[in-house]
Amino acid sequence: MLARPRAVLLAAVVVVVAAGLVVATSASGPLADPAGDALYAVLVYVLVLLVVPRLAPWRAGVVATAVCAAVEVAQLTGAPAALVQAVPVSRFVVGTTFVPVDLVAYAVGAGLAMVVDAGAVRMVRRSREGRPTR
Repeated sequence: MLARPRAVLLAAVVVVVAAGLVVATSASGPLADPAGDALYAVLVYVLVLLVVPRLAPWRAGVVATAVCAAVEVAQLTGAPAALVQAVPVSRFVVGTTFVPVDLVAYAVGAGLAMVVDAGAVRMVRRSREGRPTR
């Protein structure tokens, strides 16, 4: 598998965090929360690739979805809520309340990241082989 350049991944982290903060602080309406959750999954996807840059897109998607699901399910324990009480900014990382629909948003976000990543990997591979990228 093709290794993603860490500089590109770090730039993606900055863009995704900025978009997530905009959604968290400015967006309203029924799509605001799912959009934030999807962006959270995209961020986790990129962080997974920072750790393992040669990971296949589908594997990174599975890992990102699993991490997001684990964080969501952990909210059932009350530990994340206690952490947020002590460190309010941690709300953006661990949340406080279990919402089953968030699991769908995480899968959608990780899935979209996976599709974009797979397309980018394919384009880079084709360009290195001298084939048109279409």
